[in-house]
Order: sequence, then C-alpha cells, then structure tokens
Amino acid sequence: MRGHFLGCDIGGTASRFAVVDEAGALVRRGSAPGASALLGTPEDRARLEAAFTRIGASLPGPIHAAAIGLSGYDPGAFDAISAIIGTSTGIATDRLTLLDDIELAFRVLFSPGEGHLVSAGTGAIATHINASGTRLRIGGRGLMIDDAGSGGWIALCALRALYRKLDEDGAYGDMAPLATALFEAVGSDEWAVVKRLVYGGGRGKIGALSLAVAKAADAGDRFSQRLLNDAGYELARLGNIMIARAGNLPVAFTGGVLTLSPAIGRAIAENLSGTALFPALDTAEGAAQLARDGFQRQSV
Repeated sequence: MRGHFLGCDIGGTASRFAVVDEAGALVRRGSAPGASALLGTPEDRARLEAAFTRIGASLPGPIHAAAIGLSGYDPGAFDAISAIIGTSTGIATDRLTLLDDIELAFRVLFSPGEGHLVSAGTGAIATHINASGTRLRIGGRGLMIDDAGSGGWIALCALRALYRKLDEDGAYGDMAPLATALFEAVGSDEWAVVKRLVYGGGRGKIGALSLAVAKAADAGDRFSQRLLNDAGYELARLGNIMIARAGNLPVAFTGGVLTLSPAIGRAIAENLSGTALFPALDTAEGAAQLARDGFQRQSV
C-alpha cells in the first residue's frame, strides 16, 4: 500500500483539502485558513504556514503524492513553498506538484485540448490548455484593470453607481435598497469606512460585497438586477474570446459568482456562442485524484 494522496485548493478567502486512498475513495476532507502563493511579506508567509499547519494536523497518515493549486502561484516560488509544505506535512519535494488554482481547476475538469474554463470569483479569468500543453489565458488582470463579471467587479460597479447617484441627486432615490444592503455589508455608510475597506481591505472583502448586490436584486432593485445580468454577459464574453482564439469547444463556468443569482447563468447561456457547462466542481478532491493518477508538473 502506497498510502494516501492529497489534493489542495489554496485560495485567498479559504483553503480546502481532500485525501483519497489508493483505490480513489475519499478518506478525508477539510478546510484551512485562506492563503496564497504570494510570499512578499512575513504576514503572507504566516498565512500559508497556518494553512498547511492545519492541513498537516488533519492528515490520516503518510502522503504518497500531492497536487496543490495555489492562488497566485508562479513556478519560481516552488522551492520556498515546497519547504513550507514539507515542514507541515512531511511531503517530500519529489512527491509534490504545485500549480496555480486556475490551471488546477482546468485539469480537474478537462484533459488538455478538450474545453475552456471561465472562473469567476473575486476576480475573473479564462484559460485553455491545448493538447501540447500550451496555455492560453484571457482576462484575470485584477480589479484595477479588468476582472469584468467577477464578484469584485460587481461590487465596485455598484459602489460607483451609488456614489454617482448621490452626487447627482443628493440622495440614493430608487437605488436606496442597494445602498442599504451594501452599507450594511460594509458596516457603515460613512465614506471613511467605505474607503478604508475598498482601498485597504483586500480583494476578498471587496468581492464579498457582491453578496449584498445579489440581496438587493432579490428584493427587486432594478439596477442590481441589470448589473448581475451584465456580469453574466461579461463572463460569456470571456468564453466567446476563448472560442474565437482556441476553438469551438465546451466552456465550463465555475466560481462563487455563479451562486449569486440564476440570472448570471441565464445571461451566460444567452450570450455564449458555444456550449456552456456549469459543473459542480470539487477542486480539492479532483486534485487528490490527479495526484493518485500520477500527475506531475511544476511549470506552466
């Protein structure tokens, strides 16, 4: 018996892991604190160490191989990250495959050349890996530049529109339900508090405000409803670019934004020029199965 196989999906908001045995049966799953592969500050490193300390303490036994996707991963960080993982879990470097979280999701869903992936969470990015292993990425340039259709984009569009309405009319008027939901999520309607969250709270906190937009849409706020429809259009646009550049293959749409409202999925289906898939994706368990199948790669 070779032991167990570990899969991890390490994200900025939360991390998830799964362990399967040699037969592919799920042995354990769990969660850990959010982290990323970006180790620019001591705090960044501490978050990654905390995540793998939790994971290491939860393992049912020795790990034969692991496949781990990390937000922001670059192959140049392999040595530093593998050392952190090894200290917490005992997994040897030659048993470890690291890749970014978007490539991991693609490989869980598709074999190379079989389809396209659009992932929409706090940010939004599309990717395709062809049969020769070459990767095409579309979008994913961050909230300050793009990420149209993402949770962060939805939140910033809503705030931008609210403040323009306030500037023009001195009140939120028919956008009052959206204002109430958003500022309740922020914790205050004071500009200083909102500014501190947007400019200093991090991407995850901005993206979480999209939940308030969805709440307002459910309550009948027309601007919020249009904005969610626009988000679906923008995500379909990413898929259409992929189809145009890499072939008319099925496009899988995944990520937390899709859970905000059925309107987003409807807008995607209406505006995509090909076949839209909305798979239930367990990336951590999929990664564990990849490790069990012998998948190994440490560079894009």
